[in-house]
Amino acid sequence: MLSSSCSKSRIVCASKGSNSKPLTGVVFEPFEEVKKQLLLVPAAPQSSLARQKYSDQSEAAINEQINVEYNVSYVYHAMYAYFDRDNVALKGLAKFFKESSEEEREHAEKFMEYQNKRGGKVKLQSILTPLSEFDHVEKGDALYAMELALSLEKLTSEKLLNLHAAATRNNDVQLADFVESEYLQEQVESIKKISEYVAQLRRVGKGHGVWHFDQMLLHEEEVLA
Repeated sequence: MLSSSCSKSRIVCASKGSNSKPLTGVVFEPFEEVKKQLLLVPAAPQSSLARQKYSDQSEAAINEQINVEYNVSYVYHAMYAYFDRDNVALKGLAKFFKESSEEEREHAEKFMEYQNKRGGKVKLQSILTPLSEFDHVEKGDALYAMELALSLEKLTSEKLLNLHAAATRNNDVQLADFVESEYLQEQVESIKKISEYVAQLRRVGKGHGVWHFDQMLLHEEEVLA
């Protein structure tokens, strides 16, 4: 027969002296199991309490990606400043690159939040000084800047794939899922959109068509709305 304590709590167990076996097979003993986990909880105040199965390689790869996102954001911000000049005055391109800069900065901040969630330490690195002039003798400034943007998006995509590969090598399923769900598909869409912009700018050349392209960018959200 079952002991009274077991019947009240509805836990399947045998009373002392009984030859009966647990009905469900292996009995889960939470207090015994948690003893193993308690040994993994660091006592030092400077150590993360949240960190679990998060390798040093994954932590370093996240910090590298944060630096990539901030560098790309900085370049886009320089492009925004260039096209917003009074003697350039391509407001659509200025708007596009400002929004792109903000998006890359948000990506960096999202990686920083994830680093903290996993118990890693955010270590910001130096950001290189970007170009301030984007005019090109043969291509003009609009096409040259958009081709540069396409190259940056492809580079960012490569870095994200490297981060995903690092997560896979270290059996970090959570990090791999985070990169897949939050970044990879969005990166594919960005590359497609900017590729179309490059193709359109190559068609219009450096003349009056650039102004029409710029107006399209300026009023793009209004058309979609």
